[in-house]
Amino acid sequence: MSTDLGRFLACMEYASSDRRPNHELGVWPQTIERWRREAPDAVRDFTWNWFVEEAGIALDRREYVPVHYGFLPPFEPEVLEENAEYVVARDRLGIVTRALKEGSVGGARMCMDQHLAHPVVRPEDFADIKRRLIAALPQRYPGDLDARIARWNARDYPLVLGENCAANGFYWRAREFMGTENLSLAFYEYPKLMHEMMEFFADFLIETSRPVLEKIPVEYFVLNEDFAMKSGPLIGPGIHREFIFPHLRRLVEFFKAHGTKYVAVDSDGDPTLLIPLMLDAGVDVVWPIERASNVSPQQWRRQFGRSLRLWGGVDKRVLTRGKAAIRTHLQEFLPLIEEGGFIPTIDHTVPPDVSWDNFRYYMDAKRALLDGASGPR
Repeated sequence: MSTDLGRFLACMEYASSDRRPNHELGVWPQTIERWRREAPDAVRDFTWNWFVEEAGIALDRREYVPVHYGFLPPFEPEVLEENAEYVVARDRLGIVTRALKEGSVGGARMCMDQHLAHPVVRPEDFADIKRRLIAALPQRYPGDLDARIARWNARDYPLVLGENCAANGFYWRAREFMGTENLSLAFYEYPKLMHEMMEFFADFLIETSRPVLEKIPVEYFVLNEDFAMKSGPLIGPGIHREFIFPHLRRLVEFFKAHGTKYVAVDSDGDPTLLIPLMLDAGVDVVWPIERASNVSPQQWRRQFGRSLRLWGGVDKRVLTRGKAAIRTHLQEFLPLIEEGGFIPTIDHTVPPDVSWDNFRYYMDAKRALLDGASGPR
């Protein structure tokens, strides 16, 4: 297994290969700004878009089928209020936020925006959302899709359906529509609406993915959910089982029937209570295993076994503590790296308190571990 595709599949199936895959997620714009000050020659053109080699950092190749799973048409962005400290605006999702200006880089904030209003308040508001999510419109696919597919048919690297955070999941999208607090109440106050919303969104994802998957299979698909925080999930297993699980299972069954090898779910925080339901629905991977939430890949492997593949788990906070701490932390993952079913990456995007020197040391030390781990012995 000496190609990026072969290494990925071997890792996911707990088989041997010449080394393990080398993946990462990304970095904050503020981090890139810091690194350009610290190493201007190395980082001058650094953008970090999840799969390319940049600044001498060789990551394994992945390519993404760029499907537009968002609103068509989007809401019209509008600035509602602005002063020296913050801006209040409606974005393309119809969400009104108050955002602090200090520390912003390229529109990315140093802290979460305050959400003031969302487009769905009552059940009748959902009709305007549905008209913006018409499945399989031609505009949802690149004009040269067939030419790309011809090239991808000869690939020796993983192909992913949708770019990062393109196909946001059931909870994620409902939260965008309604806001966290209103969504939490809606499962009890508007259960009919919530059943409709989940069924509609599963149908939308299936029918928008179908034109691609009927032409080419992919290695994996990621459903971004972010339905947990440090103390646990934002919805309980009962709510997930009633409203989300049947449609998640139907979605996974569709993908796998159309050649998708693995389905991954992304959630920050601690989603442990929901993992059994995700596994029952056919999900293969949960990531990024956020260490500040007191979870770890070692813990999840002991609890869920090999049926759950793991991506992430490298504590971003350790990268601020120097080379010895980084080296010791990475060594903890060696048994999992050798076993397979685990791809170590930083447990989210890299924040600006991480220096360029520490990041480069992390990447070099991790690569050495991956190169030395050929798999089961």
